[in-house]
Amino acid sequence: MLGGALLNFAIQTAHDAGRILAERFGRQLEISHKGEIDLVTEADLAAEHLIIERIRSYYPRHAILAEEADASGIIYEGQSEWKWIIDPLDGTTNYAHAYPCFCVSIALEREGRVELGVIYDPVLEETFAAERGLGVTLNGRRIRVSEVDDLNRAMLCTGFPYNVREMGDFARHFYNFIMQAQAVRRDGSAALDLAYVACGRFDGFWEEGLRPWDVAAGVLFVEEAGGRVSYYDGSPFNIYTPPILASNGLVHEAMMRVLQM
Repeated sequence: MLGGALLNFAIQTAHDAGRILAERFGRQLEISHKGEIDLVTEADLAAEHLIIERIRSYYPRHAILAEEADASGIIYEGQSEWKWIIDPLDGTTNYAHAYPCFCVSIALEREGRVELGVIYDPVLEETFAAERGLGVTLNGRRIRVSEVDDLNRAMLCTGFPYNVREMGDFARHFYNFIMQAQAVRRDGSAALDLAYVACGRFDGFWEEGLRPWDVAAGVLFVEEAGGRVSYYDGSPFNIYTPPILASNGLVHEAMMRVLQM
């Protein structure tokens, strides 16, 4: 256990970055493209700058891994076993279209294991926070995964990878889950999707092509809320290597069978 200082620091930093996003939400934005359909906005960059400068001020020896950095994602290598993994705006395409589903995600890794995470949704003013071994909270109240144990009654979520047009397996998986589950949603923010699995709004989640800043905090949430995270075949998940399957644990095996169809 880390004590409360690091988690409180992450929460306050996420709130301050989220305030930047909220202030600019719905306004005319400068938008550039990292790929054919992968966007970055001025709000991403402003929020990321705040987070990075805050970390450098308070924890100058810590490494930083961030979405809007260079191709490696590494902002600063650091001189300790600690590494911050940050996504200043998860759901950029939503944000750019004034669709109110996006968040700030901050996680802290120590020697290769995520120890704490914060996801802040500035639209709903919801703060998900967890420290390994101490559970996960939503606005200070403890949360747990759902108790749905039948895939036919499960509401699932997924995301479309940026190269979805080249991925035939994804279309097959999507179709199979539509036919097997009660409902499937696609909201455009993997971080929030995982947080929603942790609090029981979704029963399961799968996605390909994600990066560590998309999932680092959310994976910790699901595990701390009593759920399960793995690869499609059930083997242990590594945040640096997609794809990911996360669930309340009760529908995990059934989801694995669908992904193997």
